[in-house]
Amino acid sequence: MQVAAVSVTDLACRRGDRILFDGLSLRLRAGDALQVTAGNGVGKSSLLRILAGLAPAFAGMVSAKGSIGLIDERPALDPAAPLGRALAFWQRIDGPADAELTRLGLAELLDVPVRYLSTGQKKRAALARLIGQKADIWLLDEPLNGLDTHAVELTEALVESHCAGGGIAIVASHQPFSVARLARLSLADYAP
Repeated sequence: MQVAAVSVTDLACRRGDRILFDGLSLRLRAGDALQVTAGNGVGKSSLLRILAGLAPAFAGMVSAKGSIGLIDERPALDPAAPLGRALAFWQRIDGPADAELTRLGLAELLDVPVRYLSTGQKKRAALARLIGQKADIWLLDEPLNGLDTHAVELTEALVESHCAGGGIAIVASHQPFSVARLARLSLADYAP
């Protein structure tokens, strides 16, 4: 993992004719974790997509040092493929990896088509994909939706371990999220 960093300066996001947020500035270093909170439609997902380079900013600048991985409502796994084959597809791109399938409770689901997995199982499969990606910066959009208590604790532990290893995690979530050195930012504070 290279030295990770994220810098945002005077960022603004527009959806249609509406400015969702503006004037957002932040700096994150290796080991940092940030939880972004706000109500629905305020721009949490849009912020993550801008940080990932998947959507343009209306104004401002974003720079990131290190590779970026994003988990959002789309798990980026072929719904028709068995889970094992869907994950293997990404391993051919990312290289072999220990995706912690047993720890994530997925080892016995590898022959199940992705479309038949529960919401929580799909979330855990997306985490396996993210771990295999070896990204320095994790962008997690509502990562706890659909997870039971054990899976929530596991997700928090994986994020904590990622940050302890020099990674950065930015978590957009309505739900409480608990990791060491977690800073919180309310996107509502940047609404015009």
